Amino acid sequence: MKKPFRSISLFLLFITSFCKSGFGQQPATTTDSPEGVYQYRKAAYDGIGKTYLGREISQVMGHLGAAWLERPEREQEERTDLLLDALNLKPTDVVADVGAGTGYFTFLMAPKVPKGKILAVDIENEMINDLNSAKNKRGITNVEPVLGTITDPKLPANGIDMALMIDAYHEFSHPREMMTSIVRALKPGGRVVLVEYRAEDPNVPIKPHHKMSIAQATKEMKAVGLRLKSVYTKLPQQHVMIFQK
Repeated sequence: MKKPFRSISLFLLFITSFCKSGFGQQPATTTDSPEGVYQYRKAAYDGIGKTYLGREISQVMGHLGAAWLERPEREQEERTDLLLDALNLKPTDVVADVGAGTGYFTFLMAPKVPKGKILAVDIENEMINDLNSAKNKRGITNVEPVLGTITDPKLPANGIDMALMIDAYHEFSHPREMMTSIVRALKPGGRVVLVEYRAEDPNVPIKPHHKMSIAQATKEMKAVGLRLKSVYTKLPQQHVMIFQK
């Protein structure tokens, strides 16, 4: 199912306007650890000038993009129903939705884990407020909003069965630190699931820095001790990459 180009065009215009305003953009002059994993260069149009394992990190869109995350056509465009099935959630799973935003997918997952819970992680207070409001309005008790930082999602060690990142990982300004923390939070056999627009497909009308290839994602996950287990390819324009320790 093709994503309507009108919606994609609006998205590109939308994300460009926020990125140009500097909203959500992390400065590329930070002193990073572990040492040597980041390099710096002149920023591309949709990048921040900071590279990790050969990939320039993209600019980000934050809470001012909440309306885009909740657009009515999202289910049809992204086939979120197929993604939900592909995750194979168990009733007792504890899932970290890292970069949860408004909780669009958090609240789709919550009924699938009635004896578990969803840790909805975001770094913006505005998003955490939205998550708490939505949780209370819906009367959902197994969603726990978590305020993280750009280097630490604040997850419990050995406490999660799965970490899910939907169109979020490529925007992390400190991917090594974030993934090190996420790996530490995984239970034995736990999974990391990256959902990203396919960089291998030139027909996916998303700006290059907001896509990821399987090869690049695999290289970055390998750096923190994860191996590629499988790839789900039935979504219209994204691939679902599943990694394990």
